[in-house]
Amino acid sequence: MSILRTFGGSFCFTEEINNKISEKLEYELLDDLYIVKAVSERFKIPENRLLKTLSGKVSAFNNYTHERERHISYLKLIVSELLERENFILTGFCSHLVPISITHVLSVCIIADFNFRLQNAMKTKDISRKDALKLLHKEDEKNFFWTEYILGKKPWDSDIYDILIPTNKLSIDEAVNLINENLKREILKPTKKSNQLVKDFILASKVEIELGKAGHSVSVSAEDKKVILTINKHTLMLSRLEEDLRDMVAKIDGVEEVETKVGSGFYQVDIYRQFDPELPSKVLLVDDEMEFVQTLSERLQMRDIGSAVVYDGEQALTFVEEEEPEVIVLDLKMPGIDGIEVLKRIKSKYSEIEVIVLTGHGSEKDKEICMELGAFAYLQKPVDIDKLSEVMQEAYKKVRSKSSGE
Repeated sequence: MSILRTFGGSFCFTEEINNKISEKLEYELLDDLYIVKAVSERFKIPENRLLKTLSGKVSAFNNYTHERERHISYLKLIVSELLERENFILTGFCSHLVPISITHVLSVCIIADFNFRLQNAMKTKDISRKDALKLLHKEDEKNFFWTEYILGKKPWDSDIYDILIPTNKLSIDEAVNLINENLKREILKPTKKSNQLVKDFILASKVEIELGKAGHSVSVSAEDKKVILTINKHTLMLSRLEEDLRDMVAKIDGVEEVETKVGSGFYQVDIYRQFDPELPSKVLLVDDEMEFVQTLSERLQMRDIGSAVVYDGEQALTFVEEEEPEVIVLDLKMPGIDGIEVLKRIKSKYSEIEVIVLTGHGSEKDKEICMELGAFAYLQKPVDIDKLSEVMQEAYKKVRSKSSGE
């Protein structure tokens, strides 16, 4: 039997349709949580961070960490390996990772007109029209972000599916029967070519992962043991980068030929950055002196240290909760919540984060309090940028050693 992948809008009876098909055809039903758990177990990545990737939330540090790209490469590998099996339904965001070219996968979109979904949301959740509108817009925003990033398409675009099923016009049983009939079609049987495309998908996913480990972020495809690397961000040393990429990929098991090329995004403003796992890439700078902290951020970025900036204690606490920085450089004297209180709250809740206090108005008593609260270091302004970056790297080494259990 063929493989079924489904994606549906919220409140379109997608879950009910999937469950009925699974029961009727004895197909295993695999959703995003299944894929996320598999990735988490194999690559030791917290499930909540993978789920953030699927939700469309991009880290403020992503230009330096390439975290989203790495997470997607892990998800792709699990999905690609599943395609060597039969008789299952892949549903959710991860279903869009399956290449459209693999012909023995039936792609189905389950959708309905907005008013139908709105009424269904109000009834199902027992909420007001206003709350239902808010919920639908939030869900659709995630859908649009995901498919635009992965496929460059809208989530309900007919180009990325074999069938669009309007559940405002078809009942659940009618939808199930339609899908069942299409799964029996001769064109959906696995062929030598479609099986080779699965092998190509697996190889491309493995290459993406190895490149990601080395800090590279390029598009990868494969054609019968030949790997094609597409560079979509501008670099002044293109020939050197291409040579490095070819040398690295040629050593990967299963690769017989490597081709590099530049993509449509190469000539845009965005700059190619190789992620260096030895350098801090998730640094939060907290200081109410805007000009100072923005200049500091720029100088750190010139040293390939990724940083984000906030201007007071309240912003810092919100940022930490949402973004999980690894190292924080914290001023003491700020309006509202001061640095000592911020330090206290962060270390009590996020002990793994290392905090470097950087102040121009602190006293010996302040230093004593900060170190007792768990600060990694206490520095006075003005500070030499090389000294600061050195301390940040030491703090980052401590973070890494704790996360690896050393």
